[in-house]
Amino acid sequence: MGTLSTHVLDTSLGKPAAGITVVLETVAGQPIGDGITDGDGRIGGIGPERLEAGDYRLRFASGGYFAARGVEGFYPEVVVVFTIADADQHYHVPVLLNPFGYSTYRGS
Repeated sequence: MGTLSTHVLDTSLGKPAAGITVVLETVAGQPIGDGITDGDGRIGGIGPERLEAGDYRLRFASGGYFAARGVEGFYPEVVVVFTIADADQHYHVPVLLNPFGYSTYRGS
């Protein structure tokens, strides 16, 4: 299985962050998947059908998201590096975002 999904919430609005481009890369920088958050701030599946165990990174184009809303932000992108420990599990990487900060955690 080894699948991956993500979700971005704009905590400055208390709403999902729609329209953010997200790229999945190997830690060597090779893109292996991409998507754009939907109206609920989600990308249900990003990358190949199976992610092998190892380290990966997600790049969130936060600067473009805030610029499109006419909001000045501090982080032009958010990069989350994470480890797939078990290639048979589903992994979910949510991001809580605002113009001057972000946090992330392993979701379910």
